[in-house]
Amino acid sequence: MAQAAPLWIRLSRGLEAAIASGTLPPGARLENEVSMSERLSLSRPTVRRAIQELVDKGLLVRRRGVGTQVVHGSVARQIDLTSLYDDLKRSGRVPSTRVLDVTFARVGPEVTEQLGLDQTSRVLKIRRVRFADSVPIAVLENYLPDTFADITAERLAEVGLYQELHARGVTLRVARQRIGARRASVDEGLLLDIGRGAPVLTMDRTAYDADGAAVEYGRHCYRPDLYGFEMTLVER
Repeated sequence: MAQAAPLWIRLSRGLEAAIASGTLPPGARLENEVSMSERLSLSRPTVRRAIQELVDKGLLVRRRGVGTQVVHGSVARQIDLTSLYDDLKRSGRVPSTRVLDVTFARVGPEVTEQLGLDQTSRVLKIRRVRFADSVPIAVLENYLPDTFADITAERLAEVGLYQELHARGVTLRVARQRIGARRASVDEGLLLDIGRGAPVLTMDRTAYDADGAAVEYGRHCYRPDLYGFEMTLVER
């Protein structure tokens, strides 16, 4: 006779089925562990383990001050010369931005080299958190030549950076991009609500205009439970 699955597994499967059927729709908040354990006559460790199982699967997300919510679905981004803001809109998500910093200052040689500038040059540094349906998904750090020093935080809170560049007549033609992974810093962990040392996907990109001039250099990190990259490979 088959042995019954542990209680936490049965609860986890029940919650997963409710998410799959839409009974628990994207963005729905789960009742807290105390309430759920009392209602179902289960121990808190059992409830906690069941919920953590779904967090690990990327179906639920814990948010400080909000609680546990059903994830809105992972964003799969094609490896194209597009902005995250536009990618989210195309996928039916609602993008929003929290601008952390817009500073015109001197930076390290890595940035000036990527932009093809003299090491004494000042550049525009922009740092933002991008949200998808009010859930933090990425920390974006971008650097631009002084030509764009008048870009404001107010404008960047309303539109994506590439949208702003296009509005200024910039035509982006090509980019050099590197994708990787690492652990989140303390700051990134807080901003993305994932904790220090959690894994993040990274993307470094230098974009060039139609004349071959470097327009922006970006260093971004993304939550891997909510974001991924897609590409099509063709045999030659």
